[in-house]
Amino acid sequence: MSAQPENPADSRVPAIAHTINAIGDALTGAKRLAFFAEVLAAEENSVAPVMRRWWATAMLDRARGAETSRANAAAGRNLVAVDALAARLEERAAG
Repeated sequence: MSAQPENPADSRVPAIAHTINAIGDALTGAKRLAFFAEVLAAEENSVAPVMRRWWATAMLDRARGAETSRANAAAGRNLVAVDALAARLEERAAG
């Protein structure tokens, strides 16, 4: 007999590498086109901020339930106050 973790499924989203190709590969459709257009048009000093912003978008798109969450937000359903969300995150980090 072996001990099993309470939550055996790892719910973390695998990180996307911080490269132009990896970010572009993680995005789809219009977002991918917009990313490549923006990063290719960026001046030297603004490439990194463009990559960081689109990396965050790509990571959020990978999150479980992201499409449902966006639809709910657009319709005004199941909204959570920022303070309540922060409290949830603090509880999760502490426990």
